[in-house]
Amino acid sequence: MTTNTENQGNSLDIVKWGLVVILLAAAIIANQMYSEASVLVRAIGVVVAFAIAGFIALQTNKGKQALTFARESHIEVRKVVWPTRQEALNTTFIVLAATGILALILWGMDAVLLRIVNFITGV
Repeated sequence: MTTNTENQGNSLDIVKWGLVVILLAAAIIANQMYSEASVLVRAIGVVVAFAIAGFIALQTNKGKQALTFARESHIEVRKVVWPTRQEALNTTFIVLAATGILALILWGMDAVLLRIVNFITGV
């Protein structure tokens, strides 16, 4: 019994995703076809079509999973302990200093290796 229900839900999801694709394609095509119309009207039409397509997509199993994931991600981001401005500046200066030192070391190694190759090849 559950297998039959899952198959019906899956086939209905396929229809919903097809409708989403058709709506998005129609919005894009209509935007191109009515290029002489007001930009504001076309923009409102595209936004409305995208909103309807998004609403339909959220009614599918994958859409519900994506919405749940987004909500859980938002909760986790609020739990993050963000660095203070001073900590961020100190870390940035450390990274810049380390990058500069490494750049000087690589520049020096390049110059030495260039001289060795020039000496060996006689160029």
